[in-house]
Amino acid sequence: MTTPAATAAPRSGADHEGDSFTQRFSSTPRGARLARRLTVLQLDRWGLQPGGGTSDRAASVVAELAANAVTHGRVPGRDFELTLTLLSGGILRIEVSDTRGERLPPAPGCLGAPRPDEDSGRGLLLVEALADRWSVHDRLPVGKTVRAEVDLRRGLPPGAAGGR
Repeated sequence: MTTPAATAAPRSGADHEGDSFTQRFSSTPRGARLARRLTVLQLDRWGLQPGGGTSDRAASVVAELAANAVTHGRVPGRDFELTLTLLSGGILRIEVSDTRGERLPPAPGCLGAPRPDEDSGRGLLLVEALADRWSVHDRLPVGKTVRAEVDLRRGLPPGAAGGR
């Protein structure tokens, strides 16, 4: 059994720099799962092998942001949107947008730890641990976008749990 490399840059990053992928999903748990799966597929198309530390980090960030969009940003009949963009310098920008602009998460660096008996409240803590940076932006005409950036030139941050 071989273990994927913890750090993996796109095999042909220069060929894909500036590329982006955008898809709308139903605001349901199924839509959130599909967003994660299509992220892994798109990253593979860009040269990041599934199961590698970098692909897993990005997929986990998408999973948490999509779950938040479904749980906290859902408006009946409205979808959420995922955009993946390869930026210069080997940075993957992940943007998840929903139509609930009035329900903003705490700012980066201001997340409180949930009580041990709480069933939720850990998703953005994971995003903060796995992403190199994240932020929240207004989405016009309505809603918000949570943006996270992952440096594709490195694997999991020290101390972070990798894989499943």
